[in-house]
Amino acid sequence: MSRSSSRIDTKKVNSELVTLTYGALVAQMIKDLDNADDVSKQLERLGYNMGIRIVEDFLSKTGSGRCLDLKDTADKVQMAFKMYLGVQPNVANWSAAGDEFSFILDSNPLTELVELPDDLKNLKYCNIICGVLRGALEMVHLDVQSWIVQDQLKGDSNTEIRLKFIRRLEDSIPAGED
Repeated sequence: MSRSSSRIDTKKVNSELVTLTYGALVAQMIKDLDNADDVSKQLERLGYNMGIRIVEDFLSKTGSGRCLDLKDTADKVQMAFKMYLGVQPNVANWSAAGDEFSFILDSNPLTELVELPDDLKNLKYCNIICGVLRGALEMVHLDVQSWIVQDQLKGDSNTEIRLKFIRRLEDSIPAGED
């Protein structure tokens, strides 16, 4: 017997599975919460919880050390996008102060099979990514804000996620444990 010459692209299958599963999650949240703003907040919160856990996996797989500055952080986050979502965003639009920049995704695997109905135009469908960024960076002692500037689901040519450095978090020992 001969083997079939066609092989299944497992990365593509995994990407489609993530897309469909995430879409089902968002659809269920819309049914449960019945308010696009509440769903957007919950997606960000879910992403935050994922981010505080995923950073450990990223650091162990890559052996990455401490970031030297925000540009180094942006490079490592860019690498994480490639590892976990299979896309590599462009890092662009740095602020003059060097404390703010954007990740620009030409293709977003979370939105590949999605169309938002008119009554959900204010839903921040990819807000989970903003939460993941905030949670992961908090775990490496960076307080940041993250928000969606452009969204392919709303007719923009790409997805742009803005990240702003707020402050470096200090190590602290919980009260009573000194």
